[in-house]
Amino acid sequence: MAAGVRVLLADDQRVVREGLGTLLNLLEGIELVATAADGEEALQLAAEHNPDVVLMDLRMPRMDGTEAIRRLAARGTASIALTTYADDASVLGALRAGARGYLTKDAGAEQIKAAVEAVARGEAALDPAIQHHVLAAVSAPAQPGLPDELTPREAEVLALIAEGLTNTEIAERLVVSPATVKSHVNHLFAKIGARDRAQAVVYAYANGLARA
Repeated sequence: MAAGVRVLLADDQRVVREGLGTLLNLLEGIELVATAADGEEALQLAAEHNPDVVLMDLRMPRMDGTEAIRRLAARGTASIALTTYADDASVLGALRAGARGYLTKDAGAEQIKAAVEAVARGEAALDPAIQHHVLAAVSAPAQPGLPDELTPREAEVLALIAEGLTNTEIAERLVVSPATVKSHVNHLFAKIGARDRAQAVVYAYANGLARA
């Protein structure tokens, strides 16, 4: 039997840690390996337990979640930002720090499970409740031409990534092979400096390449 997705949960509120921890333990395919009360403890426990995904609260003492996400991203550890507030600054700050997903704390069990599994697969996971905040905060007038020497096809692939499509779905939409899409994705990520799909989504909106 395949092992479940190993998750570390970090939140400074004990009631949240216990409540979410209980929920995570009930989800099939999810294994809660540790809980932390602040960013520093999250980094220590991540080094010890090597989780696949870290669910990280953004507002914590000693070290906030955004800085912890930044340091985890540098290690290659995937994080999902978890917060009560879906405000613009926290959404963008977390994504720019390297978060691959973003959930509000009122997300349902299946939504949390889907987000954790998506991020573990290397995909992006944004709570629908905060997607409009990302759009409102980073939308800018489209610049003439394409930025960062993107080709028209790469820009098209980027727009579809911003819609939430997987490589396979993009291949079906464009009637090309998944290998071709993967090549486009690798090239455009290198050009725009994106580490993952979540950062690519932010870039797409910021440069007027996403389809609103």
